[in-house]
Amino acid sequence: MNDIDEVLKLENQLCFPLYACSRELVKKHRPYLEELNLTYTQYITMTVLWDKGKVNVKELGEILYLDSGTLTPVLKSLEAKGFVYRHRSEEDERVLLVDVTPEGERLKKKAVIVPENVAKTVNITDEEASKLYTLLYKVLKGT
Repeated sequence: MNDIDEVLKLENQLCFPLYACSRELVKKHRPYLEELNLTYTQYITMTVLWDKGKVNVKELGEILYLDSGTLTPVLKSLEAKGFVYRHRSEEDERVLLVDVTPEGERLKKKAVIVPENVAKTVNITDEEASKLYTLLYKVLKGT
């Protein structure tokens, strides 16, 4: 086997286990999120809003690594469900803000079980999870 063959082997590419783990973790969230009437992307959007409160759409996209073409339908869906509302900034009407509704705040109390339940399904220690988290964010910041 030559170097080209080795480089192109799936097991030698960092992107594949990251991709596969991401898909599996999202799949593990699904049963809990279905109870909340949320997709995974809607869930991570809500977690940012629960943490930060009112956020402008541009900043929200940066935090979530989502472009507006992906984020806009997510926000429209969350708004249709009554969890968020979008409105223009009073200071600069070009800026679109997103805020959590009272219904969205009530959802937060139900969502608190999701991280713990998903963590129970992952076969790594808390220390390993912490190291992995640090490494993944190191990769993200380098992109």
